[in-house]
Amino acid sequence: MQKKIILIAAILGAGAVVLSASGAHFLGDYLRENNYQDTYETAVKYHFYHTIVLLLIGLMAHRIKPFWKKLLVILFTGGILLFSGSLYLISLFHTSFLGWLTPIGGLLLIAGWVSIGITAYFGWQNGYYRKSHKS
Repeated sequence: MQKKIILIAAILGAGAVVLSASGAHFLGDYLRENNYQDTYETAVKYHFYHTIVLLLIGLMAHRIKPFWKKLLVILFTGGILLFSGSLYLISLFHTSFLGWLTPIGGLLLIAGWVSIGITAYFGWQNGYYRKSHKS
C-alpha cells in the first residue's frame, strides 16, 4: 500500500506542476481576462498542499494501521479531485453549476486533517499505529 500511496502522490504532484505551469504560461491571459486567475491559483495551491500531505502519509504508511491509511488516502485524494478539480473546471469553462462540488471537496480535506489528528492522538495511546513510538 505504501508504494501505491506514493504513486498516487507522484501523479497528483506532477499534475499540479503541469496545471500550475499551464495557468502561468498558456492560460494566464485567458484566466485574467475572465477574472478566474484567483480561483485557478487557489485550485493549484490546495492541489499542491494536499498532495504533499498525501506523500507524507505514503512515507509514513508503514506506521499507520490499514483502516486509517485507506481512509486518509480516500479523503485527501477525493478532496483534491473535488475541491481543486471543480475550481479548475470552473476557471476554464465558466461552469458555475460545478460549484457544489467545491465545498464537498473542502469537507473531505477537512475530514482528512481531522483524521490525521485522531490517528496521531489516539494512535499514540490506543495503538492505531503499527509500531509503537514515543513523543
